[in-house]
Amino acid sequence: MSWSIQDTFGSLARYLQNGGVFSSLFLYVIIAAFIGFLSTSVSPHGPEEGFVYDIGGFSIFNAWKFFTKRYDFVQAGFRKSGGRTFQFKVLQHRIIAMAGEASRKAFFNEPGLSFSEGYKILLGGAPQSKDIVRTGEEIPSDVEEAEFVKQVSSLVRRDRLEPAIPLLLEDLHTRLTNDWGHKCRIEPFKYVREAIFQMTVRLSSCQELAEDRKSIDDLMASYSALERSATPVSQLLPWFPGPAKKSREKATTKLFTILHKFVMLRRHASSTTTDAIDVLIGKGHGDQSIIGTIMKTLFAGVSTTSAIASWTLLRLASNQRWKHKSIEEYKALVERHSTTPARSGLQKRLSDVPLTAWEEELPSTDLVIRETIRLTSAGSIIRRNMQNDITVDGAIVRRGNFVTYQVADAHLNPEIYPDPLRFDPERFVHGREEDQREAFGFVGWGAGRHPCVGMRAAKLEIKLLLGLILLGYEYELVDESGNHPKELPVPDKNDNHQAGCIYLSALPLGGPYFLKLTRVVD
Repeated sequence: MSWSIQDTFGSLARYLQNGGVFSSLFLYVIIAAFIGFLSTSVSPHGPEEGFVYDIGGFSIFNAWKFFTKRYDFVQAGFRKSGGRTFQFKVLQHRIIAMAGEASRKAFFNEPGLSFSEGYKILLGGAPQSKDIVRTGEEIPSDVEEAEFVKQVSSLVRRDRLEPAIPLLLEDLHTRLTNDWGHKCRIEPFKYVREAIFQMTVRLSSCQELAEDRKSIDDLMASYSALERSATPVSQLLPWFPGPAKKSREKATTKLFTILHKFVMLRRHASSTTTDAIDVLIGKGHGDQSIIGTIMKTLFAGVSTTSAIASWTLLRLASNQRWKHKSIEEYKALVERHSTTPARSGLQKRLSDVPLTAWEEELPSTDLVIRETIRLTSAGSIIRRNMQNDITVDGAIVRRGNFVTYQVADAHLNPEIYPDPLRFDPERFVHGREEDQREAFGFVGWGAGRHPCVGMRAAKLEIKLLLGLILLGYEYELVDESGNHPKELPVPDKNDNHQAGCIYLSALPLGGPYFLKLTRVVD
């Protein structure tokens, strides 16, 4: 079935639609017949090429489970294969699921395994220029992976992050004051994401956009619409002109239009700045390249960073010992570095703290963040082999094949982390260092050839937000009824949030959970 069935049905759908006789019911019947046809292809059980166990079953059913209950699907596959490497198909794509230290080392070190190709095809990916409905000349393709890494690296250098700290804190202060107020109950996975989105826009675009609340809100709405459009149907049948595809095209066009406006504004400005857009213009990048970089940065950074920040706040609210340690650490940080009077405002005092101190003088907070990531990230990372055939732990991965590695294989492995479901930030302290028991025992910020290029900026954003909340508010974790939950929040491992470096559970099971806050310091 490698002869592009999807092109055939895509053309038919477009023909029906353009001919004015488009019938949703009729087209769904066609799709159902198409899926039924695919379902007749059953993979055999047993050892396959390169001694890879094939879990069998209907490929379309496997695909549906892979997109809806990915953690459970992969875990079931390993039980079926007896813990061995196994393979399955998502439509015409061959995917090899791996586990163990040898596979982990290869997964993160093989140069031909592309993150962007795996993310783009099987996980919905960031918005692409081709999703924009336009007339006239064709829009160039997105920035290639290596070029994107190079561009983002130029935006997270010390000489850019250091002067941005006061601006980021002022952005946060405005958000918290206007949106949170002095006494509130917030849903962290919404409000924290909005705060992280604001900071990421500041770091990846320009001052004019970062200070335009309406444009920020419009960007955020389009961003959310794109996330919602990544449905199992839209991922399985990306050519199908259904509501999800139309929503994706509309949201991508809106994103592009907003960002294009500000790129043009900076390109025709009378003077240059150190803002990201000006940096990229100065390096000779075209408009499409700059816009593509910003869009990819938002999609690679916001989901991951906001999930980490949200879960860190929940973990601290549930563990008074570590919450107290972090608060005292932040107080000491301010006392050491700030000369600004307290009456000037907390954000002004925190602005005195240099980047080096943010990165090196919050050891307890670093441990909490690291342990939060370990407990929260368990989903499947995907790569696609874009170079020569390779052999990984006895399995042949051909050019074009996909490989998937489930982060839980390391992060929730009792042989690496005893009692792995227990929150224990001291696992990483010197002399204990449980993550060093196997190669790449912790992959929360990427590893090997695939480290998270935005890690430095993400950590800074999280710590700035934590500083304003821990020092500025008293807060506690409550459930929907306003009561303290009897049990700690547990991540939903099947809620694989699409993110750039790792896949985090963005929401807890048994929620929703809220943070009840009262401001104590302005």
